[in-house]
Amino acid sequence: MANKTAKTKQKSLASEIVSSIETKLSEAGAATKKMKKSIEKSADKLAKKLAKMMQKAEKKASKPAKSTEKKVKKDLSKAKKNAQKAEKNAKRTAKKAAAIVSEVDDATTALKATRPYRKQTPAPPVASKTTRTTRPKTTSSPSTPAENSTDNS
Repeated sequence: MANKTAKTKQKSLASEIVSSIETKLSEAGAATKKMKKSIEKSADKLAKKLAKMMQKAEKKASKPAKSTEKKVKKDLSKAKKNAQKAEKNAKRTAKKAAAIVSEVDDATTALKATRPYRKQTPAPPVASKTTRTTRPKTTSSPSTPAENSTDNS
């Protein structure tokens, strides 16, 4: 379709060129058939070149729009991929965290099962160091012979 429109533009441009040249020739004098044919050929060649130049200009004008569309599509696809990766990483870390928590739970239950929990008994109060005073022996009570025999042994 684009090719047909280019050719129609080219033909219309060539006919405009021919008509303008013929008007200038008619002012100068009579034109022969050979002159008219050569004018038409050169007009066709010129029209082709001009049409190509016009197409290039149109393409250049449309390229920035296309490139921005491509960039937008690329950015969208990158954003989607990054979101998928982030979701995947979050799932992975959640699984790791769950595994670690379960390992800790298993270890604590195993520890509780192997070693019964004992309450710590408070340490006995430390007696303060005091110097001991010696008591003098009292001889007021008479000692019995039975007591003396046990003391000697």
